[in-house]
Amino acid sequence: MSSDTAALKKLVKQLQNLSTEEEITDLLRILKKDYQVNEAILRESKAGLAVGKLRSHASKQVSDLAKELVKKWKNEVERAKLGQGGSGAKGGQNGKPAAPGRKGSATATPSTPITPSSSSGLKTDARTAQSDGLQINVTSDKTRDKCIELIYDALASDSGAPADLILKRARGVEESVLSEFGSTSAAYKSKIRSLYVNLKDKNNPGLRANVVSGDLAVSRFANMTSQEMASEERKAADKKIEEENFHNSLGAEEQQAETDAFQCGRCKQWKCRYRQAQTRSADEPMTTFVTCTICNNRWKFS
Repeated sequence: MSSDTAALKKLVKQLQNLSTEEEITDLLRILKKDYQVNEAILRESKAGLAVGKLRSHASKQVSDLAKELVKKWKNEVERAKLGQGGSGAKGGQNGKPAAPGRKGSATATPSTPITPSSSSGLKTDARTAQSDGLQINVTSDKTRDKCIELIYDALASDSGAPADLILKRARGVEESVLSEFGSTSAAYKSKIRSLYVNLKDKNNPGLRANVVSGDLAVSRFANMTSQEMASEERKAADKKIEEENFHNSLGAEEQQAETDAFQCGRCKQWKCRYRQAQTRSADEPMTTFVTCTICNNRWKFS
C-alpha cells in the first residue's frame, strides 16, 4: 500500500469514527478540496464505500456534501479512463497509480475480479456477477445459486468492495433465509425477492453498504421486514404520517375546546383548539393535542 493510499485510509477511518455533523462536514470538505483520487486508491482505502454510506445520513448538509464528493470522484475516475482510451488497466508512470492530489490519476488492475467501472464505488453502470466475471455455482442447487446471484447483484450494484467479499455476504444471506424456511419453498423465494427489492432501492444505499461492510450482520438482515430495511428518510416520513394519523384519530369524536392558552410555533397566534387523551399508562400524565385554528399547525405535549 502506497503512503498516499495509507494517508487517505487514515482519514477514512477517522471519518467513520466521527459523530457530530460539524466534524463530518469538515472532513468531507477536506477530502473534496485536497484529494484527487483514482480507482485503485479508492478501492484500497475504501473511501468510496465510506463516503457513499453518508449519502443517506440524517443530516441534509452531510448527505448533500457526500453526494457532491461521490460525484466529483466518479468524474475523476471517468476522466482517467478516457485519458487511457478507456482501458483502465494501468495508471501513472510505469503502471503505478498516481497519488491523490496530483494530476494524471488513473486506474490500476484490480487484484480481485472487479470490473474497472465498479471497483471505485463511483460507477455509472450497475455492477453484477456477470460483469465481475463470476459463475455462481456453489451449492449444486440451481435455485439457491440463482438466489445467491440475485443478492450478489443487489449488493454489488454500487459497491467498490472485492467480489469475494460480496459473494461471501450474498451466500450468508441466502443461507440464513434457507435456515429459516428449511427448503427452497415459495416462502423462501418470496423472502429472497423482498430482500433483493429492498437492497436494489436506489434511495437506500446505506442498507447495501452496511451489509457489505459487515456493520449489519447477514443473519440479522435476512430476518428484517421491509419496514426495518427502509432508509432513514423513509422511516422518518412514515413516522410523521403515523403521528398525524394518530393525532387525527385520538378523540376524533370528542369536543375540542378552544383556548388562547397556547401559542402556535408557526404563525405565533394564540387561537387554538385542544383535546387530551391517555396515550400511556394510567399513572402517566395525559397527552394534550393542540391545533392552531389560524394555520392548522399541530403539536402535542405531555
